[in-house]
Amino acid sequence: MKSTPHELHCRELAEAEVELVELARRTIEAVTDAPDGGDGMHTMGAGVLAADGTMHAGVNFYHFTGGPCAELVALGAARAAGAVDPQVVVAVGNQGRGIKNPCGRCRQVMADSYPRLRVIVQTPAGARSIAIGELLPWSFDWVAEQA
Repeated sequence: MKSTPHELHCRELAEAEVELVELARRTIEAVTDAPDGGDGMHTMGAGVLAADGTMHAGVNFYHFTGGPCAELVALGAARAAGAVDPQVVVAVGNQGRGIKNPCGRCRQVMADSYPRLRVIVQTPAGARSIAIGELLPWSFDWVAEQA
């Protein structure tokens, strides 16, 4: 049985996860195209921590037709670099906006593709790491729907 939102198993960030948040922050601050207080195509950075300890970054590519979110770009960059077992992902907003929790589409993609993945989220108690399955309870099960 899945946990209710009040029973989620969040954990405090490990040192490598804190470093991952910083990588995502540095990445988006270095490349954002948004003016102060404005909008742009690149406003979110993400980091992926792979099982081998390597860290990979990506940024979103906003487009009104639905460009890719930073988390998915970072997961693709990790794979392109040879990281086949991502462990943790985080997204951070530009201009000091801090950790941003993933959108519904990213939650579903990550749950389908990497069911053991942990996601760093912002909670009332601060930044925490949570299993993607708990972040997306009662999700659509794509594998179970295949004939």
